[in-house]
Amino acid sequence: MTYHVLVPDNVHASAVDVLKAAGDALAYTARGQITRDELLAEVANADALVIRSAHKIDKPVLDAAQNLKVIARAGVGVDNVDLVAATEKGVIVMNTPDGNTVSTAEHTLGLMLALARHIPQSHISMNEGKWDRKSYGGIELRGKTLGLVGFGRIGRAVAKRALAFDMTVVTYDPYISAEQAAAAGAAQVTLDELFAQSDFISLHALLTDETRDLVNKETIAKMKPGVRIVDAARGALINEADLAEGLRSGQIAGAALDVYAQEPPDPNNPLIHLPNVVHTPHLAASTEDAQIVVAVEAAQLVVDALLTGNYKNVVNPAALGK
Repeated sequence: MTYHVLVPDNVHASAVDVLKAAGDALAYTARGQITRDELLAEVANADALVIRSAHKIDKPVLDAAQNLKVIARAGVGVDNVDLVAATEKGVIVMNTPDGNTVSTAEHTLGLMLALARHIPQSHISMNEGKWDRKSYGGIELRGKTLGLVGFGRIGRAVAKRALAFDMTVVTYDPYISAEQAAAAGAAQVTLDELFAQSDFISLHALLTDETRDLVNKETIAKMKPGVRIVDAARGALINEADLAEGLRSGQIAGAALDVYAQEPPDPNNPLIHLPNVVHTPHLAASTEDAQIVVAVEAAQLVVDALLTGNYKNVVNPAALGK
């Protein structure tokens, strides 16, 4: 039997090398990012999908995928996959949680530094022919408190790098113990304590019903005045209108954002033109190093699942019994 693997996104070519190495047991279609209509048509013959974040694998796609057995996400977040519908159909969804860790952690520190030292704004000023040293005085990271909301792989990698900058690190994560936090150099606190203590807050939580709009008008009021907020996790963790209000009022000194509730953001998004916001277009995992790692891992997950029945990094384990 030959299984068919569809790669509807721009996944690194190294994924194809892994699929090709499986020989005649696998056929694949991987011509780069395709349209939604093309996906709906071509998924009908697919036994597996290797995806990034461009496509929503929702119920209509899953209904069209009569032969689909597995989905491998080249990356961590699977909020673009309808896990309930996938589980109901017995489609096993897997991710690659390790591959993006270093790239995302480094990008987070880059955003913090850009925010603290006004690097993008001063670059623009120089490009405009100005020599303005007075408008862009910054702050050091040394001696500041960094609050990490979520202390998984990426949160811990950020903590390790922040400690090298002589920052104090506190974290809120209901799924780890105080001992686990301490082993990574962080103090475990409540969410309200984190808001009150932190000079910088960096978000690393998964997007769930409980974490959606985690940063909102009420929680912003609990934060230390002049706090700086960084988000390289999921845009919907932040209520963007409330964040904009906090930035305009001065309660929040600045924000650095790599992700948005809608991507690309609407031109009328209230955060886009604020002078105290640093923006990047969802680049945290976009290093060649990370893309090779997650592409290879995702393709190997598919090969192992289809050819040997071995599953790893399953995010909807209830589907395994169907």
